[in-house]
Amino acid sequence: MAGIDGLISGLKTTEMIASLMQIEARPQNILKSKVAANQTFVSALQQLNTRIATLSEAAGKVAKPAGTDLHTAASSSDKVTAVATAGAAAGSLDMVVKQTASAQVSLSGALSSWPSDATEITISSAGASTILNVDGKSLDEVVSEVNKSNKGVTAVKIAAGVDAAGTTQYRIQLTSSATGTDAAFSLTTNGTDPFSTAGGGLALKSARNAEVTLWAGVPGAETTITSATNTFTGLMPGVDVTVSSASETPVTLTVVRDDKAITDVAAGLVAGLVDLFSYVNKNSAVTTSTTSGTTKTTGGLFTGDSGIRDIKQSLMSAATSPVDGRSPSEIGVVITKDGTVEFDAEKFAAALAADPVKTQAALQTIAGRVEAAGKTASDKYDGTITQRITGQESEVRSLTTQIEDWDRRLASRQSTLQSVWSNLEVKLGQLQSQQEWLTSQIDSLNFSSGSKK
Repeated sequence: MAGIDGLISGLKTTEMIASLMQIEARPQNILKSKVAANQTFVSALQQLNTRIATLSEAAGKVAKPAGTDLHTAASSSDKVTAVATAGAAAGSLDMVVKQTASAQVSLSGALSSWPSDATEITISSAGASTILNVDGKSLDEVVSEVNKSNKGVTAVKIAAGVDAAGTTQYRIQLTSSATGTDAAFSLTTNGTDPFSTAGGGLALKSARNAEVTLWAGVPGAETTITSATNTFTGLMPGVDVTVSSASETPVTLTVVRDDKAITDVAAGLVAGLVDLFSYVNKNSAVTTSTTSGTTKTTGGLFTGDSGIRDIKQSLMSAATSPVDGRSPSEIGVVITKDGTVEFDAEKFAAALAADPVKTQAALQTIAGRVEAAGKTASDKYDGTITQRITGQESEVRSLTTQIEDWDRRLASRQSTLQSVWSNLEVKLGQLQSQQEWLTSQIDSLNFSSGSKK
């Protein structure tokens, strides 16, 4: 009910009711403030959880042997490329590239149209044959049929000038879809191969495998390795080699430990810890501000939170506790006076050069401990932060239900106040009518009395 401002009383009842409702709504406003605060806290916990989960996942990769057992491969020739992958080990190897892999390329003789008597094409490759019906088809249609057959051969029609009579000539070029001897093919029509020399065509390139010789010229050791492609996978443990040209002299492949990559891994682990600690410290800081002579102290979202403090301490301990009785600072993982960590690349490089096995093992141990501490906090089912987020979200839902109950309660209360004031206006109207009637009656009596005199 609206628009009930005192028609009789002259009172601003709408404003009065609004003021009363503000007082009535104070408990609900307190609940709303709690919901907002809880949602802000939940958001901060979710961000923290994500950071810890990301750190834990990254640390888990470092904790595995492959995480720090990193190598780089090099070749003495720009015609040979070597790439180190997982499982590579330090070492060297000499080889001679005898030949590279190639696809078969065949060319037909000059044609103005597809021969009318060549009604079928037989494509043979990898021990299997396919017959294509090309009866009455044009050159373009024959090319299309070959390509649609998907038998490891591609065809293309190429302009080849004109003959003596001025008729436009074309040649069909066939190319195996893959390199290597297994990709070789033959195409026959009526029992003859129009792409062979005898059939008027040309064999432009034969299908062949790439071939390298290891320990060339060493009796009893010389070994020939072939590949259908120009890449030799796992030629050395964890090393893929790609050749682009034959070589007359031996090419030396060298695999060495990649100290820079290992150092970058260690630096990345520490950087993840620093980022996490920075986030916790920022949200745990206490700030002081002065306004109009009044000093106000404000805590962060995590200020005084023992649970967050324990998680930070757990991760700090995982990163900085001794490994086999030796401090992680010896390999560059250093505690700072600000209560965080930093990475000393020079210390780590020196330790890696002096004892790579122990240094890598120490880094893996630290990473494993960080991974475990991170999982305890951020596991998506029973992590400590996950459980807190679940609890906070449950409380938000409960508070939201209470707020909704208050909405109904306040609406009812406002309706009651409006009804009361409306009824009061009606009563005042009735009383005013009675007063006017009584006044008129008294005036009437007075008039009558005066007339008799």
